[in-house]
Amino acid sequence: MIKTIIKFFFLVVVTSSSSFLLFSPQPKSFYHSLYISTALSDNVSVSQHLQILTRRPHVAGSEANAEAAAYVLSVFTSCNIKAHIASYGVSLTYPVSRSLSLTRPFPDPPITFSLRQEIYAGDPFADVAGQVIPTFHGYAKSGSVTGPVVYVNYGRVEDYVTLKEMGVNVSGSIVLARYGEIYRGDIVHNAFDAGAIGALIYTDRKDYGGGSGDARWFPDDRWMPPSGVQVGSVYYSIGDPSTPGWASTEGCERLSNEEVEKTGNVPLIPSLPISAQDGHTILRSIKGQVANQDWQGDKDAPIYRIGPGPAVVNLSYKGEYVISTIQNVIGVIVGVEEPDRYVILGNHRDAWTFGAVDPNSGTAALLEVAQRLEKMQKRGWSPRRTILLCNWDAEEYGLIGSTEWVEENREMLASRVVAYLNIDSAVHGAEFHASATPQLDELLKQATQQVRDPDNSSQTIYESWIGSTNSPVIGRLGGKGSDYAPFVQHIGIPAVDMSFGKGFPVYHSMYDDFVWMEKFGDPLFQRHVAVASVWGLVALRLADEEFLPFNYLSYACELQESAKDLEDKVSSRGITLNPLLKSIEELTKVATKINNEKKAINKAKGWASIWKKDHPKVREVNDRLMMAERAFTDPDGLIGRTWYKHLIYGPSKHNNYGSKSFPGIEDAIEEAKNLNTTESWLTVQHEVWRVSRAVRHVSLVLNGELT
Repeated sequence: MIKTIIKFFFLVVVTSSSSFLLFSPQPKSFYHSLYISTALSDNVSVSQHLQILTRRPHVAGSEANAEAAAYVLSVFTSCNIKAHIASYGVSLTYPVSRSLSLTRPFPDPPITFSLRQEIYAGDPFADVAGQVIPTFHGYAKSGSVTGPVVYVNYGRVEDYVTLKEMGVNVSGSIVLARYGEIYRGDIVHNAFDAGAIGALIYTDRKDYGGGSGDARWFPDDRWMPPSGVQVGSVYYSIGDPSTPGWASTEGCERLSNEEVEKTGNVPLIPSLPISAQDGHTILRSIKGQVANQDWQGDKDAPIYRIGPGPAVVNLSYKGEYVISTIQNVIGVIVGVEEPDRYVILGNHRDAWTFGAVDPNSGTAALLEVAQRLEKMQKRGWSPRRTILLCNWDAEEYGLIGSTEWVEENREMLASRVVAYLNIDSAVHGAEFHASATPQLDELLKQATQQVRDPDNSSQTIYESWIGSTNSPVIGRLGGKGSDYAPFVQHIGIPAVDMSFGKGFPVYHSMYDDFVWMEKFGDPLFQRHVAVASVWGLVALRLADEEFLPFNYLSYACELQESAKDLEDKVSSRGITLNPLLKSIEELTKVATKINNEKKAINKAKGWASIWKKDHPKVREVNDRLMMAERAFTDPDGLIGRTWYKHLIYGPSKHNNYGSKSFPGIEDAIEEAKNLNTTESWLTVQHEVWRVSRAVRHVSLVLNGELT
């Protein structure tokens, strides 16, 4: 009877779907359901956002990109979200001149390539096509080189091993590599290590053009046109290269261009990206041994031979470094109970050209999230913790906008951020994909169970995601492919990255425009709406739940699997993994303990739950959950790559896009295999100890007691 009276005192009779509580706000679950329900008619608004954002090419540092920043700011402001612009002066590169010519054996005449992407028939953006930046590589080395051409497949380390076995010497040559498999900067770096004097990277039809001479290309089909070129950065590191490790604020210390080159983070040989048709023209002029079958193109391509020559290429590139102003747009919804705890949603805005997929499908989704949160605020919702909506700049050059912001705010972020939720290109096509640090796995699964699959409304995204495996494949965040990297790998913040689809054929070309998205990427814009739903739900759970929905048992299981993978690599070398295995075992126990502790607190709350009052230990438990990820970092960072502090997840040394578990151990193993000395294998053992100590620190943080 008493409970009934109390409930009556706090509740009113629901008379309509928009009724409110008179004396207290609706439960958070009501607002989370409201967030999903607002998605039903938002296809038009998200489409309009994308149209506006992609009307002009908007490379970082350009006037058009500043206008796009102003648009994002205006939408945040119109949603009653307090917003501001955080600007940085950073060192970007732009092309001044470039040329490429091919000298062929007599009687074939020489060819000078136009290096232009062709405007397609009916292109609605033809009037601004002249604003598309000329095809180039960001931070490429300026210079002119002439030499015979060697075809090197994808330009991976293993491809150069194959060439060596074939007796092919790359020294003094210009390599021709097809894009794919590894980061383009690593293609250039590997070419330099092999003795090449220049590098050309082309887009092979087998990988991006439909794989057949019968294939149609954009605008008739989704594939890259023959003249399409994938531009991009070849910078090996992260952040402004002139301020490595500190923020590019006004009047800051800055390295000279010569000092930047000495860091080893920019290429030391010139390079250019070229089209499939130009790549094939060069391949037809290469003689020598026939390349292996797995190095060949599609059935209608010319036979790929290795060389060197007799084709000779003259490659000339001149670029300039410019201190350019970039603009991060930051929106803030202040939490009412824990304003000093932050949940951050991030996406970058800058694009090499129009950027309909990469990245502005994500920007449109971010604005969609902002508008839904405004609707919730009008209904009485306020987050428990502060939500930040961040729109980054200069990501394409090397995650520069997000990295400078993280470096400037490092101590605040390290002590206050609950999680970082990233979306880069929100929609490439069909099928949901996600990567995360493992303690967020369960949260991701639960959020996708609440959203319908945009391509099959009879089931949820989760049901489509698991397919026939009964378990979704969740990737890890070791690569440096997007703006989660400074959060995870530099300061140890739990993170998520998600999208619909994975990869698209017109990537980083002038054909990544609104027409491509409307025809092939997401014709009804339902995938945009769905990814915004999952993104926002994950954020709301993190921002509103009394206990942070982290499960470190998932982390312990992940570490156990990764440790097993290591055993095969080191067992015959006298390396013991016992310290690591013991620390993982301890983490499992402590993760179980803190889960039980949360259950016990919930059970003990009793009457406090009626009065919406936290148990006094809630904040302390949440702090342990939040700070545990930080303990996976080491101040000394990875050997030779000290900016990367995380000892569990980091990029592969020879492929920045690649993700490695235990990157320090993996790097040491590769080095030891090459040197095969006692000292080098002792370094592997040292790295095992480092990781084991980090895992033990995580257990201590979760346990919350001093030794």
